[in-house]
Amino acid sequence: MRELPADLKDALTRAAQAPTLLITSDFDGTLAPIVNNPADARPLPAAAQTLLALSELPGTATALISGRALTVLRDLSGMPEAVHMVGSHGAEFDSGFAHPIDRGLLDEITAELRAIAAERPGVAVETKPASVALHVRNAAPADAKAALAQAHAAAQGWDVQLTEGKAVLEFAVITTDKGEAIDILRDTHRAAVVIYFGDDVTDEKAFRRLRDGDVGVKVGPGETLAGYRVDEPEDVAAALKYVLDARRPPRTTSAETAFRQGNSE
Repeated sequence: MRELPADLKDALTRAAQAPTLLITSDFDGTLAPIVNNPADARPLPAAAQTLLALSELPGTATALISGRALTVLRDLSGMPEAVHMVGSHGAEFDSGFAHPIDRGLLDEITAELRAIAAERPGVAVETKPASVALHVRNAAPADAKAALAQAHAAAQGWDVQLTEGKAVLEFAVITTDKGEAIDILRDTHRAAVVIYFGDDVTDEKAFRRLRDGDVGVKVGPGETLAGYRVDEPEDVAAALKYVLDARRPPRTTSAETAFRQGNSE
């Protein structure tokens, strides 16, 4: 297992002792490594298996909170329903969206961003149920800069929530807040403690909502409100395994069982 920072291990040990625990994570760059083609993203097998094992423990809930559309998140993650999914940066639950969607504005934004992308090789547009994202990760620096500038200029006439991520600019026609999603999940599962892993600027809204006793873990560099930091998704897998080992009831061997039965007779 990868070695985790000592202060993080101490915090995870305390969190694992909570009577009810909610373990939440972003997807891209956290549970899954960043890839050039967003459709190729997959969670690290060790992280996915451990998250599922945690979801099966008593008093333990798990969730992914991602900017991906909910159906895409479920498909790419490969996770069963035991792991809860929240898409569109915390706004899209299985029950639907918490806020109305302006379909006309969404179509207008989509058309404008596609026109921008058509002029810049490597620039791509990703459509979602309540937002549109302009990706520039695969574009030349000059084209990326120009595309983002054009999109920023166009946004002056749109009533949208603008989110800047790593090589991406996203325009949502509804309010999105991963922190709000954490509050909803916390209340739903009556969680005493929340653990959240995130790597992007959108995850700062989640870190901002964490309370005393919660554990926020920033993955990678950059300023953050999280109390702890690791370097990469492999560290997230290690942290999840650490929590699983600390929270899972100790297994009793057959020899121990026989010894206990003998002493009780």
